Amino acid sequence: MIPAERQRTILALLDKQEILTIAELTDRLGVSHMTVRRDIAKLEEKGQVFSVAGGVQRMQAVREEVGHLVKASQNLAIKQALGQACRDRVPPQSTVYLDAGTTLLEVAKSLADRDDLMIITNDFFIAGYLAEHGRCELYHTGGRVDRDNHSCVGELSARFLRDLNIDIAFISASCWNPRGISSPSQDKVMVKRAIARVARQSLLVCDSSKFGRTGTFMAMETGEFDAIISDPGLPLAYQERLAAEDVEWVAVAS
Repeated sequence: MIPAERQRTILALLDKQEILTIAELTDRLGVSHMTVRRDIAKLEEKGQVFSVAGGVQRMQAVREEVGHLVKASQNLAIKQALGQACRDRVPPQSTVYLDAGTTLLEVAKSLADRDDLMIITNDFFIAGYLAEHGRCELYHTGGRVDRDNHSCVGELSARFLRDLNIDIAFISASCWNPRGISSPSQDKVMVKRAIARVARQSLLVCDSSKFGRTGTFMAMETGEFDAIISDPGLPLAYQERLAAEDVEWVAVAS
């Protein structure tokens, strides 16, 4: 079996089984571990799979994001831990951007008692929480309302952000793969790209359950982040890639 045939077989097997081990593939394909790993590397280069400990998993295409009310109950403990980990990374007198999402709401809660900050967000839940409980100076981007995620997106939001100087931006993602973060929504991508251009530091804050998902529109590549704050479940191969690209990797246990 030539390499292209083996690679098609691997993809076909992953259509039926979420994760395949290296041992399973060597048995089914009748080749060595080294040959299987080379085939996986080729598929990873094409963005079709990603390595996990001892095996491989297929990249998941996302056409529609889950709404805020569903996400609010998912992985809450790790989101709270990520929020607390972000607090110590915010210097005094900073201008901070908090992207939309339930993980960033936990970051907002961790910063609520800081009266030395200016915080900008496009998220209505974050703005509402900080308006009621926070001590910071607070701005909302405005723009077109995404009702499912209770945030503002699109050109008007991006235009507001382009006129700012941000010290530190905490950025969320629903789709994350070895290349970087993406979204099925072009309007959301516009906002993330705008903040990446004006922030002195860009930090991705995201739990590892989002890894292995791909949206249609690319937002930011891995190397554009100064740091990635996640949980220890991130694949080892990707952790090694972060080190190679000089992106700080912060693992936070719940």
